[in-house]
Amino acid sequence: MSSKKVLLKNRRYTQQQKEQAVRLVLLAREEGRGYAAVQRIADQLGYGVESVRQWVRQADIDAGEKAGLTTEDRQRMRELEAENRELRRVNGILEAAASFFGAELDRRSKR
Repeated sequence: MSSKKVLLKNRRYTQQQKEQAVRLVLLAREEGRGYAAVQRIADQLGYGVESVRQWVRQADIDAGEKAGLTTEDRQRMRELEAENRELRRVNGILEAAASFFGAELDRRSKR
């Protein structure tokens, strides 16, 4: 069992695989099988239970059935964080350049 967990831990799933698992879980829920459906569907497909649980949770959030950040909001947040990192990097370069040129001008004016 532990070797199965190790194999599942490093597995990457396609968007199609994720969507299929979510559809099956949601269908099982509609048929009254409840939240045990996640475990059963994950086992049937050979996917990690926690992965399927997260996909279903995110699908519920995206559908407005649960509170949380939608997939679109998460993507926008990642983009803004990347932009923020880039701006901080550029700002650091500009500060260093301003300091360098300021010191150079100061040296020239003292001559």
